[in-house]
Amino acid sequence: MRSTGQSAANTEDIAHLLRTGPFHLALRAALTARGLPLHRVQHRLAARGIKVGVTSLSYWQQGARRPRRPESLRAVRALEQILELPTGTLLRLLTAPAAGAGPEAVRPPSRSYRALISVGAAVEELLAGMDLPADGGLHTVGHHERVRIGGAGELLGRESQHVVRAHRDGVDRYLAVHHGDPGCDPARVRVRAHENCRTGRVRWHREAEVLVAELLFDARLRAGDTYLFGYGFEDGTGGRSTEYVRGFSYTGGQYVLQVRFDEAALPVRCRRFSRSGPGAPPRGIADLTPSGRHRAVHLVEPTVRRGILGIAWDWA
Repeated sequence: MRSTGQSAANTEDIAHLLRTGPFHLALRAALTARGLPLHRVQHRLAARGIKVGVTSLSYWQQGARRPRRPESLRAVRALEQILELPTGTLLRLLTAPAAGAGPEAVRPPSRSYRALISVGAAVEELLAGMDLPADGGLHTVGHHERVRIGGAGELLGRESQHVVRAHRDGVDRYLAVHHGDPGCDPARVRVRAHENCRTGRVRWHREAEVLVAELLFDARLRAGDTYLFGYGFEDGTGGRSTEYVRGFSYTGGQYVLQVRFDEAALPVRCRRFSRSGPGAPPRGIADLTPSGRHRAVHLVEPTVRRGILGIAWDWA
């Protein structure tokens, strides 16, 4: 049973957030006060004939997205009833600018995982199970990624040096996604936290051959703060690899990709390319020549655009 003092404090906090916002903090506080997990909220909305996914609810309470479509606004009206809030309080916050919004808080339009990678639905399912938004409140400033291909042509692993900037207060983690090649066993993939972070929760989808890892920072960031951290994945469980790609939900930030091959398995041709989405034709194709000494190719994208960027190669 809650104490009277704690209940009063919670009531005051919620009342303050309902007056001042922002929307996502008010919604999160109301959900916490009612003790309702997101899947129960989803069921109550469904009972009213309103279809909203757990992922969308999670995005709303984390501030990664704001309800805008008519069906979403209808869901917000129903949430006010479910959470026993005064009519119109949450809707009013949606028409007000987010508190403290400034250049760092403004985010360009994003693309969902479904629009970026073939296993996007599985990734979003894993994220919903972890009750965290895909964006996580971070913007990539720079990302240097090194990929290692083994003697049998398999993806041995990859390492990342990542610099991010927070666009809201309180960010303390990053969600890394690893999609293995056909035959990959995500249960056997190992996550390595190298620098300024540690491994949190790890979830995988065996059929989709994809893994999501939570990397916990050594500090809690404020809006505008930058943070540098390093991490990697040890794989080697899949079949012969023919490309490595990365999807970008947002524009901006520098990306550097290096692919290094084993001396026992050198490709006959390498090329960089981009795609607008899964199954889309490749664009911007350019040949890359592995250096004889280091057996590696790379690409540098000074400012990434939404979509897919990668390197492909052919075996003899």
